[in-house]
Amino acid sequence: MSNLYTLNIEQVVNGIKNGEFTSEEYVSQIIERIKKVDKKINSFITINDNALVQARQIDKKIRSGWTVDSLAGIVVGVKDNISTAGLKTTCASKMLSDYVPPYDATVIKRLKDKGAIIIGKLNLDEFAMGSTTEWSSYGLTRNPWNLDYVCGGSSGGSAASVAAQLCTASLGSDTGGSVRCPSSFCSVVGFKPTYGLVSRYGLVSYSNSLEQIGSIGRTVSDVKKIMEVISGKDTNDNTTIDTKNNNINNNHYDLEQNNNQKIGLLKELINGADEPVYQCIYSAIDKFNEFGFTSEESSLKSSEYALASYYTIATAEASSNLARFDNIRYGFELNPDDYEWNTYFSKARGNFGDEVKRRIIVGSFVLSSGYYGKYYLKAQRVKDLIKIELKNLFKEYDLLLSPTVPVLPFKIGEKIDDPLKMYLIDINTVLANLAGIPAISIPIGFKNGLPIGLQIMADEFQEKKLLDIAEVLEKSININTSYPDL
Repeated sequence: MSNLYTLNIEQVVNGIKNGEFTSEEYVSQIIERIKKVDKKINSFITINDNALVQARQIDKKIRSGWTVDSLAGIVVGVKDNISTAGLKTTCASKMLSDYVPPYDATVIKRLKDKGAIIIGKLNLDEFAMGSTTEWSSYGLTRNPWNLDYVCGGSSGGSAASVAAQLCTASLGSDTGGSVRCPSSFCSVVGFKPTYGLVSRYGLVSYSNSLEQIGSIGRTVSDVKKIMEVISGKDTNDNTTIDTKNNNINNNHYDLEQNNNQKIGLLKELINGADEPVYQCIYSAIDKFNEFGFTSEESSLKSSEYALASYYTIATAEASSNLARFDNIRYGFELNPDDYEWNTYFSKARGNFGDEVKRRIIVGSFVLSSGYYGKYYLKAQRVKDLIKIELKNLFKEYDLLLSPTVPVLPFKIGEKIDDPLKMYLIDINTVLANLAGIPAISIPIGFKNGLPIGLQIMADEFQEKKLLDIAEVLEKSININTSYPDL
């Protein structure tokens, strides 16, 4: 069969099981497409040279009559800040240019246990700090829809690779929108789960209290299938919870029986969007109204403080987490001979990129004596206020809607010299991280060939409702049948 790389998860798994094509044929086509296409967008940092061997093992099991697992043969790309045993994990930084983890992150182990093949490690803003994937030591990642434009970040490689059909699905991490922002910019589906639903064991820490591993796919169905596998309690991460009663794929949403959903439109986030984004959002809202849902404007008064709270907390935690990178236990080649400690430490940490240095400095400042209460504790109080206000809104509304990003994708280099303008890209997405609630970005349209995404948020642990309703909207819009011409 030709163009196997266009298939979704269900089509790949069923095609391999039913003998329509082999896992080796599928993986071979993916590898060939990566060789042909990725030189244009630069979404991969490392390719797994054993992918074909693993594909042949799946084919051998099938020929022997064995029952294969639920994700057998699909190809998953992994953001390069998630540990993969025997495969480089660089965080797109010179600091970890030679680091090969001795273990798999929990999410990787769970995917492998279900037959998924890890095809390689994907580009990101260094240590996941950025919104455009321009802050990578391995070069920027370009938007597959227009190579002159940014792809979003920090999980830019994860979104661009799925949009360009270089993997079946991908994993990213989301600290303030890092899965949803690039998904919006690349016209794919990006999902951030409730804090605690997915283990962070093996994720290189940026901001522990905010970040979650999420999934990116071409459809909501693809995201569901990945989430079903990677969710659940993990003894290596005490923040995780049992998900026995949170089966994402069971009992599909019945539109006829559940068309009385009430949708809140976050006016502060919608009204602040650029005109093309604003118009596209209201077109999607019209679809909800056609389904019989009730939608009305709602207000989140504390949203104006969300971005300041997020960046204060995130940089503070980042400065603490990144203190471990001294190049002694792991890192890059730098002989310590003839150095005294302070000089070596300074020289080694000079290999952090500009944006990482900026966040370490800001984070160290807000935690310093005399400023801890003025900035960090105040940010934590704002975080609590946002969570309380959202909790009250979810007593009235089933879901909350906003643009994923208030602007269209912009040209490469346009905002990189202005950190404040860059940070404003996250203004709509940080709310879900501060409150620890689930949120999804789905494609809803284009303007001048550039994608626009809709963000839908639900109360904590309401993944099933959120994903099922997102899938209903997705099928009515039917936008993810188009792909960039590469």
